[in-house]
Amino acid sequence: MSAQTVSFTEVSTSGLESSPVADSLAGLRANEARYVSTKYSHTFATLPAAQASATLSWVEEILRSEREIVLTSPALEVSVNEVEGIFWMHVFYASGLAVNVLWTREEGGKRAVGVKLSEGMDVPPELSAFRFARQRSKLAGEIRGSFFVIKGEHPLPEEA
Repeated sequence: MSAQTVSFTEVSTSGLESSPVADSLAGLRANEARYVSTKYSHTFATLPAAQASATLSWVEEILRSEREIVLTSPALEVSVNEVEGIFWMHVFYASGLAVNVLWTREEGGKRAVGVKLSEGMDVPPELSAFRFARQRSKLAGEIRGSFFVIKGEHPLPEEA
């Protein structure tokens, strides 16, 4: 299967059907696609997680090494985007969680992890220490989000 372009005008649950909050997660994915398109004029596409295992491992290693977070929900899709010297890796999980890693290529650039919860999902126990800000989205309903700055060095995966 090849990359699937994510539309933010016609929200689709394709690839996310196994999530109990598939509609909300699809809206959250479309919201991310709209952001990338509006800010960077870049097309947002996803792959099944099994086809982006190096990127998925890299994101999950950052969570584990930076904050001792081990997610229990299966990953459904991964998106790798490079725009203006910034890598954006997104992982969409069956629970309704979306994790993104912003990694600026240049030394000393911005590097952070963002976590967003789809409307209708509970805060996973592994993220209970986070405080979440609420945001309304026409595509995703209510999104709860948080982030942290990456402090360590994590060489980019081969897929990026």
